[in-house]
Amino acid sequence: MVDVGEMAPAFAMAGTTTDGLRLEDLRGETRAMLIFYPKDRTSG
Repeated sequence: MVDVGEMAPAFAMAGTTTDGLRLEDLRGETRAMLIFYPKDRTSG
Protein backbone atom coordinates (compact mmCIF):
# COMPACT_ATOMS: atom_id res chain seq x y z
CA MET A 1 0.00 0.00 0.00
CA VAL A 2 1.30 3.44 -0.90
CA ASP A 3 0.67 6.24 1.57
CA VAL A 4 -0.56 9.69 0.52
CA GLY A 5 2.37 11.73 -0.81
CA GLU A 6 4.60 8.69 -1.22
CA MET A 7 6.00 7.89 -4.67
CA ALA A 8 4.51 4.82 -6.32
CA PRO A 9 6.83 1.89 -7.06
CA ALA A 10 7.87 1.23 -10.64
CA PHE A 11 5.41 -0.83 -12.66
CA ALA A 12 4.34 -1.58 -16.23
CA MET A 13 0.95 -2.55 -17.63
CA ALA A 14 -0.55 -3.56 -20.93
CA GLY A 15 -2.39 -0.94 -22.94
CA THR A 16 -5.63 -1.15 -24.86
CA THR A 17 -4.68 1.44 -27.47
CA THR A 18 -0.89 1.40 -27.11
CA ASP A 19 1.90 -1.11 -26.63
CA GLY A 20 1.78 -0.49 -22.89
CA LEU A 21 2.68 1.97 -20.20
CA ARG A 22 5.53 2.24 -17.73
CA LEU A 23 5.32 4.60 -14.78
CA GLU A 24 8.94 5.56 -15.38
CA ASP A 25 7.90 7.01 -18.77
CA LEU A 26 5.59 9.48 -17.00
CA ARG A 27 7.67 10.34 -13.94
CA GLY A 28 8.60 14.04 -13.94
CA GLU A 29 6.52 14.75 -17.05
CA THR A 30 2.97 14.78 -15.75
CA ARG A 31 0.75 13.62 -12.93
CA ALA A 32 -0.82 10.21 -13.20
CA MET A 33 -3.86 8.76 -11.48
CA LEU A 34 -4.51 5.05 -11.57
CA ILE A 35 -7.96 3.71 -10.89
CA PHE A 36 -8.59 -0.01 -10.67
CA TYR A 37 -11.98 -1.61 -11.14
CA PRO A 38 -11.38 -5.22 -10.08
CA LYS A 39 -14.90 -6.34 -11.03
CA ASP A 40 -15.41 -4.18 -14.11
CA ARG A 41 -17.03 -6.10 -16.97
CA THR A 42 -17.40 -9.26 -14.90
CA SER A 43 -20.41 -11.05 -13.51
CA GLY A 44 -19.02 -10.76 -9.96
